[in-house]
Amino acid sequence: MARVLTPRAEDFPRWYQDVIAKAQLADNGPVRGTMVIRPTGYAIWERMQAEMDDRIKAAGAENAYFPLFIPESYLRREAEHVEGFSPELAVVTHGGGKQLAEPVVVRPTSETVIGEFMAKWVDSYRDLPLLLNQWANVVRWELRPRIFLRTSEFLWQEGHTAHATDADARAYARKILHEVYEDFMVGVLGIPVLVGRKTAGERFAGATNTYTLEGMMGDGKALQMGTSHELGQNFARAFDITYSSATGGQEHAWTTSWGTSTRMLGGLIMCHGDDNGLRVPPRLAPIQAYVMIVKDGDGVGEAAAKLRDALRDAGVRVGFDDRVDTPFGRRAVDAELKGYPVRVEVGPRDLAAGNAVVVRRTDGSKTPVAVPDVVSRVLAALEADQQTLHDQALALRESRTVEVSTLADAIEASSTGWARVPWSQVGSAGEAEANGKGVTVRCLVRADGSVPDSEDEPDLVAVLARAY
Repeated sequence: MARVLTPRAEDFPRWYQDVIAKAQLADNGPVRGTMVIRPTGYAIWERMQAEMDDRIKAAGAENAYFPLFIPESYLRREAEHVEGFSPELAVVTHGGGKQLAEPVVVRPTSETVIGEFMAKWVDSYRDLPLLLNQWANVVRWELRPRIFLRTSEFLWQEGHTAHATDADARAYARKILHEVYEDFMVGVLGIPVLVGRKTAGERFAGATNTYTLEGMMGDGKALQMGTSHELGQNFARAFDITYSSATGGQEHAWTTSWGTSTRMLGGLIMCHGDDNGLRVPPRLAPIQAYVMIVKDGDGVGEAAAKLRDALRDAGVRVGFDDRVDTPFGRRAVDAELKGYPVRVEVGPRDLAAGNAVVVRRTDGSKTPVAVPDVVSRVLAALEADQQTLHDQALALRESRTVEVSTLADAIEASSTGWARVPWSQVGSAGEAEANGKGVTVRCLVRADGSVPDSEDEPDLVAVLARAY
């Protein structure tokens, strides 16, 4: 049979595009840089949303919705913010057949419009903290689009909070970083993200500090999976977000913002995928077990339906394939491409022996299992394979991360993976030199891997890589 996908080792970017197309995850939209997320891809995004939303709400934030259109003047109130986003803005100048009195921006992010309403809603220290999140789309005009990774319109969640003190804002930005983002990415996506602090040159426009979560992809490049920002009082001053303190004085609030997006779908593909397609971690998978009728007859359909129901009763998310008019080989390849963690294949021959075949996507193993034992075997496989995917990704990162002592060595090592180098050997001048060669400082960490409180701490380590 002709190969379905370009091998990863032969052409990783082509393989990535092949997976998106063949696994029916997404398509290019009619306007350059846009995408259509197909049902298979959107089902994964819905699972991401559900897992993230639970964690965001557990952290105390409430969901709200703010407008897609933002007055251009709002962005101009925070100079660094508008400067950072100007090249990416989509601006509407006409509506209803007439030129608008003031151009409106299609939101690239919502700090400005949310800041406007925070100023209205916050009056007293009793109104703080104000913890908001929205699930929405944003537009950043992209010159070099790539589905999921960089598109002119994408889906995301963006959190925005206001606090009475700098310490409270910092603590909350870190709470989101670790208890929401890191917990989800490691525990559900199975991606062992590196958590660190962005350099001043890599910070979010208008932030005083940006934290990041970086994942290593299958080709050794880095992908920024999410960020959490301390905004200081920059936006509070620009939008007059003030509150009366317990002592009666007027104070500016301290704000944060944080976000993740459909970029995580790209990370999922490139971190866990193999030459047979997508491999979806069981805790994330919309379909965890896919029950397939190989060939009907001799009670196969009834046995398969009973297995489906038993798995569902055990809490497994189940798909069911009884399309016996389509060749089984084609259906099996399709299931592999879409990355279903476990397949349960039921056919006349195996059923006559009292078995069904359990196929694990992670390692490709095919095991005849007595029908009464299928549910327990599937549950065990799902738990084990979640860990396996994480461990494989961690092993790759460790094998392709090197310790070096000079900037030159770090830049060279970034051609095949990540490099750890003393930040004192890089600095802002070295960072600019690396950027000129397509290499970026992904983040700063302490020697023990923890997140620093300041860029000025001694003995910090810079992690350099080429990135998406």
